[in-house]
Amino acid sequence: MHLTQSLHRRVQADPDGEFTTYQGRVTSNAEMADRAARIAGGLHGLRVKPGDRVALLDLNTDYFFHASVAIAWADAVIVPVNYRWSVKEMAYSLNEADVEVLIVGDAFLAMVDELRAASPGITTVIHVGDAPTPEGMVTLDELLAAEPVPDAERGGDSLLGIFYTGGTTGFPKGVMLSHRGVMLSCIGSIAMGRYPRGGRCLLVAPAFHLAGFANWCMSMLLEQGGIPLPEFTPTGVMQLIEDDEVTSMTLVPTMIQMVVDHPERDRFDLSGVQLVVYGASPISDALLDRARKAFPSARFCQAYGMTELSPCATILSDEDHADPQKRRSAGRPMVYSLCRIAGPDDVELARGEVGEIQSKGDHVMLGYWKKPEETEAALRGGWMHTGDGGYMDEDGYVYVVDRIKDMIISGGENVYSIEVENAIAKHPAIVQCAVIGLADDKWGERVHAIVQLAPAATLSLEELREFAKKQIAGYKCPQSLEFVDAWPLSGAGKILKRELRRARA
Repeated sequence: MHLTQSLHRRVQADPDGEFTTYQGRVTSNAEMADRAARIAGGLHGLRVKPGDRVALLDLNTDYFFHASVAIAWADAVIVPVNYRWSVKEMAYSLNEADVEVLIVGDAFLAMVDELRAASPGITTVIHVGDAPTPEGMVTLDELLAAEPVPDAERGGDSLLGIFYTGGTTGFPKGVMLSHRGVMLSCIGSIAMGRYPRGGRCLLVAPAFHLAGFANWCMSMLLEQGGIPLPEFTPTGVMQLIEDDEVTSMTLVPTMIQMVVDHPERDRFDLSGVQLVVYGASPISDALLDRARKAFPSARFCQAYGMTELSPCATILSDEDHADPQKRRSAGRPMVYSLCRIAGPDDVELARGEVGEIQSKGDHVMLGYWKKPEETEAALRGGWMHTGDGGYMDEDGYVYVVDRIKDMIISGGENVYSIEVENAIAKHPAIVQCAVIGLADDKWGERVHAIVQLAPAATLSLEELREFAKKQIAGYKCPQSLEFVDAWPLSGAGKILKRELRRARA
């Protein structure tokens, strides 16, 4: 299995069929194959060799997805860049992945000079977009003028991409995913979720995240036209659903809530949507009821997993949502996935006992890029240790009850508390701090900072956010702030976050 395989099938069966439609620009399956072959030829002309990492910094545009196909076609490795990160964070991933070629969309041209200064290994920047190309960058037209090359058919256990995810040590980790793992995850999700074939898929979840990237891969397998949306807005989603006849999409519950509760929702016809996939967190009963009314023709599926699992381990089908108890679960293991709940000794626990959720199968990552010790720890015994706490019922449904790694999920984005703590602890007014997630009606969870100030010091939330933004992405910065004079401590002197959470629940 390989990423480009589904494109060849589409060209064979329906060469004139829609591959992507973006702001009125339609690319057919046959045109996509030709573009991929030429862009790959251009990459070869820039001395991109098999296995080289090519980074991609763009919003959800047709250029992003076309370039992804071309990188795989050229026998290279895709490194999507999290555009919500600071330049410092982006540069860390580019440097660690030994990226020499960076593909940049219009929205990020202004930061190229700063990125180049922070990432000295970058030798070539390629501009893909509609804006004028700045001097010193390679244009997309130059790549398209190259002689087409045959598809390398890079697949199987070879590296598809390095997807960076936040690290509990404060540094991102590059998750190495194979073609087989990602495509297997997509095929299994399609089968167990009974996803509809054909139609059009709204590509709104950021594709630098594996959830958004995998959603696109599934749309290719399902022979759907891809409708990229650069940035999420409720009205933008509803307008595209109506105008472009969208039939399926993947959203996080926060996005669903913002759409179904939007005051102008009734102005749009959303009845054409046949499938809504969501993840990152369960959906409340009240929100699910409102969503079913807003999307009366849609099946709802919840997928649970993580980047390291390509990304899915379990799925909750539409039928399962009808059961008031099962609805609270993350569903059953995928057909390719073995799941278990294990204790600290990695021994499987009895049904109903809370332990760590672990998964095993060909969907599990190849490892963390340049991090052998972290890889060995995460994959010990052949099982991916998710760091999520949960239990399994007698019917094999998995329930997520806590996040062992103190990860906060805010608006569908993963935020690691220790990374935020490391950033804000540098503020001169702060003596000690802790960051936890608190329930939030809009974001699911918000990043909440608890700090102890130095004598006579003052600090506002706005000041703290501005300070933090210089080091970490805006979505990771505290959204609320409180002050304390004392901390609940363990016998070893560590702050007990469970007590902090309990007191504020």
